[in-house]
Amino acid sequence: MKTIAISERYFLGAISLEENLEGIKPWRLPFDRYELFPPNGIGGKAENPAGVRLAFETDTENLTVSVVTSEDDNRKFDCVLNGELWKSVTLGAGESEVVIEGMPTGNKELEIYLTQSHPVTVKSVLIDNEASIGVLSRRRFKWITYGSSITQCSAAESPALTWPAIVARTRGWDLTCLGFGGQCHLEPMVARMIRDREADFISLCLGINVYGQSSLGLRTFQSAVIGFISIVREKHPGIPIAVISPIFSPSRETTDNIVGLSLTKMREEIRLAIEQLRAYGDSKLTYVDGLDLFDQSLVEYLPDQLHPDAEGYKLMAANVLKKFSSIESN
Repeated sequence: MKTIAISERYFLGAISLEENLEGIKPWRLPFDRYELFPPNGIGGKAENPAGVRLAFETDTENLTVSVVTSEDDNRKFDCVLNGELWKSVTLGAGESEVVIEGMPTGNKELEIYLTQSHPVTVKSVLIDNEASIGVLSRRRFKWITYGSSITQCSAAESPALTWPAIVARTRGWDLTCLGFGGQCHLEPMVARMIRDREADFISLCLGINVYGQSSLGLRTFQSAVIGFISIVREKHPGIPIAVISPIFSPSRETTDNIVGLSLTKMREEIRLAIEQLRAYGDSKLTYVDGLDLFDQSLVEYLPDQLHPDAEGYKLMAANVLKKFSSIESN
């Protein structure tokens, strides 16, 4: 096999790429402005490359991705061929090679989804000696989705089976996943980051972390939603934006947190924020009730009463696809 020169042009879904002596590390924030995203780079979650892929057009039948070793014993990587999951590989502690063998002959679009739960530094990529490789030539519809752990989806079966990845693969979209476990608090710097990135469609899944940490109350939550969307709109004046309220969570539906918010109240506050923005001319803004994506009928797939399990994320993806069916993919 031969080593190809790995470079930033092969990465999709990252906000920035840090080149160091070991290789290239994808980030989901601008790593050189890390301190502007407290605490610790959005709670340390922006290092985990949820939705980030290595993407190629190639005729190789075998491929090896070498990554920096880790003490983490459950790093999952997915090989996706022409949008379909072909193989999953799990690396244990101390292992460093994602080996994909026996792929179909001929040219194909190949993506290696990096684990959504642990930082990754890519050292090298090897392909067959006689094979060729290049960047994806087809422009894809660019989708940014922002949210909490329910968007990062650490409990998904593998990184290509998170609900955003399933939706993106089904529609042929270019995904940037900004799901930050425990860290979706409508920070203005995150809104600016989304604002400054190319996009054809943006979705925002808001509320559950604000509820859990009581980081905003009745006085400030609706205004924060309006402000966050308004910042994003500054450079995306004409694209569709979908704003998703919290999915079902039994113990939080009608129970107020210490600042007086329940999920029922939060859904209404988000709906009113969208209604106000639409009244001021934002016709491309849509409210999506989280209960339309994951409601009480799916509670058996909610083992901790908060996060869907692996099957639950697949069911959620199916419902998201129905809601997003009117969004153009080209």
